[in-house]
Amino acid sequence: MKPPRIQPSSRLKDVKYEIRGPLAKRASELEKAGYEIIKLNIGNPGAFGFRAPETMRLAMIENLREADAYCYQKGIFPAREAVVMQQQTRGVVDVTADDVFMGNGVSELILFCLSALLEAGDEVLIPSPDYPLWTAATILHSGKAVHYPCHPEKDFIPDPEEIRSLITERTRAIVVINPNNPTGAVYPLETLKEIARIAEEHRLLVFSDEIYDQVTFDSAEHTPMATLVKKTLCATFGGLSKVYRACGFRVGWVSFSGEKGGAREYLQALELLASLRLCSNVPGQWAVQTALGGKQSIADLTRPGGRLWKTRQAILDAVAISPFLLTHAPMGAMYAFIGVRTDKLPHFNDQKFALELLERKHVLVAPGTSFNVPYHNYFRVTLLPDWETMREVFVRINELLMEQYHESPGAHQEAVSADHSTTGADHSHDPAGHEQASPTEEPHGERQED
Repeated sequence: MKPPRIQPSSRLKDVKYEIRGPLAKRASELEKAGYEIIKLNIGNPGAFGFRAPETMRLAMIENLREADAYCYQKGIFPAREAVVMQQQTRGVVDVTADDVFMGNGVSELILFCLSALLEAGDEVLIPSPDYPLWTAATILHSGKAVHYPCHPEKDFIPDPEEIRSLITERTRAIVVINPNNPTGAVYPLETLKEIARIAEEHRLLVFSDEIYDQVTFDSAEHTPMATLVKKTLCATFGGLSKVYRACGFRVGWVSFSGEKGGAREYLQALELLASLRLCSNVPGQWAVQTALGGKQSIADLTRPGGRLWKTRQAILDAVAISPFLLTHAPMGAMYAFIGVRTDKLPHFNDQKFALELLERKHVLVAPGTSFNVPYHNYFRVTLLPDWETMREVFVRINELLMEQYHESPGAHQEAVSADHSTTGADHSHDPAGHEQASPTEEPHGERQED
């Protein structure tokens, strides 16, 4: 007798999360076969040797005796109060501990916030490129994801007037991801002010994803959206995963500010959803007060000479000498969104390239179309490996692009050199004859005073 066929819900038909999709599964298969894969598809600091600050681990250990029982559905008071204190130091003074929800990472809270809000057919404005959970969660809850473009030629900064043109009577909310994953853009103050005005004018709920709020480079400054949104409800998302390198702790939070008078029923619905899962991870919550109140060690990693800065610079150096690549310097977050020049490779396809890079060069990246963009010539890498590893990654990337270039019809032969061997090659020069930094030379970008 055949076993009964169990069909998945039709609600999942258009739900996608390709960052952990078929490419990641194929990478696992290759690892089981004995290959070493450089995984750049996910921003997971612990997988690259980063540790959460010791003070946070000690805080958890010290309070383990308090962590056996369920806690209040919104979270333990010290963690929620720490979020309040952080918001107040940033100029957001209308938040209390009762306005803060702790969750098993920001991901859980995104699902909660959209579940409590959306009716079938309601629209949510989401940036393109986006962090794909926002689109997936909107579709999962029967909403419609309406993507506002963040064009590469505009440094991935959204145009407020384009956002305004997409608003309909069904629009319920707008998502702002700043600093941005996947592009690394940090939005200017004037752009954020305009988005805040549009949201207030149309009474849209603002979902401000600020999980990378302190991960900025050079002169970039992050502006909390809650300091600008006053006449509508603003939900600010943060957590321990990125700034504090503690993804596995699964601790995130959302705080509500702005116009809360008309949001009472919505916030009660959120509390109901929080109650249904009883509570979020209690041991991890005990690290929040120490994390937010202690030394912000992320600054040591992002300043000139810090590990993330050096890896970022290694990427910029590699792109600058490549005949095929282009990018905008990431000013925040933990990623670079890399473009491939279609004048050199007019038939380039990000999905095909990512699979070939994995199979032939043993590097796993996230195709650009994973982030809900209409073009097919971008891919994302994380900044988390050390700079030496990243330099080797881009040697492999350029090798593959050169191979594809030679295989493409009508290749422009003037852009290549005769020797492009992928085995035992001298990588002190790239295949197009550009001088390349020595593999042992540290990134040499222009440094600034700390």
